[in-house]
Amino acid sequence: MSNPRVLCLGEILFDCLANQLGRRLEDVESWTPYPGGAPANVACALVKLGTAAGFIGALGIDEPGNSLIQVLQNVGVDITGVQRHPTAPTRQVYVVRDLDGDRNFAGFGKYDTTDFADARLQAEQLPEFLFQDADLLVLGTLELAYPDSGKAVHHALDLAEKYDLKIMLDVNWRPVFWQNPDVARQQIQPLFSKVDFVKLAKEEAEWLFDTDDPGSITYKLDGVEGVLVTDGEKGCAYCLSENEGKLPAFPMAVADTTGAGDSFSAGFIHQVLLHGVKALSDAQIAKQIVTYASAVGALTTIKPGAIASQPTAAEVEAFLAQH
Repeated sequence: MSNPRVLCLGEILFDCLANQLGRRLEDVESWTPYPGGAPANVACALVKLGTAAGFIGALGIDEPGNSLIQVLQNVGVDITGVQRHPTAPTRQVYVVRDLDGDRNFAGFGKYDTTDFADARLQAEQLPEFLFQDADLLVLGTLELAYPDSGKAVHHALDLAEKYDLKIMLDVNWRPVFWQNPDVARQQIQPLFSKVDFVKLAKEEAEWLFDTDDPGSITYKLDGVEGVLVTDGEKGCAYCLSENEGKLPAFPMAVADTTGAGDSFSAGFIHQVLLHGVKALSDAQIAKQIVTYASAVGALTTIKPGAIASQPTAAEVEAFLAQH
């Protein structure tokens, strides 16, 4: 197998979704574990669309860790960059859902957020040869919450710069992962000067930039090639190579929104690699790429779980032909 074109660095975990909707954490009777974690979701979605991807992250040497590696292998994600920690457990996060199926992170059971293997990702163990052949690195910000994995993020950014990879940052802000959420902004801000594409949820855009307008954010960041702001069923706005636009979401019968944003990111990356970054300066192609990304995100919401529900390229093409 040739080396992956896209490297996705960060967390892979089990989202334990509440089976009973509209209940508080303590009132939920049972949970169903689904494989997840934004970078892992993106890697799986890319492979299903036909773009070779690798996952870089740390797992415990435990049953959940083994089964998550199995998930990656079954999809066809490259796992050369996966590290195993001898004592720290694989992360599991409890997710409660409201009556509409929208979710809220409710914590980590009996563990503290710093206890998990993904927080122990070692910078010096990142396989440099993966970066030599790759085209793009995808990162979130959760790993910045912990000293070891934070160092690994910065080392990955250095390697990406050394080998001239494009970099996409999906902010993916989750306060529950931080011991002190107040320091998050200071940790996240310096990354913006090092990346080419930024994807934010509307709330994240307002939190970090006091605006949800992609054009204004692009202007503030000076040097990024694209900003995408997603807003769930309200659709998304974008600024790509100075082409700005807003697209409504595709109307779907939503079963579960888990991972829809990650699928959107994968759809975007898949298309950018297909057309080439320079093509983003064509307003029509830029719009087409974001429309494709929106379709991949939309199709992910019709079944539960983030990874199992991701569409293939053929399913996306068929969906777009109908719409």
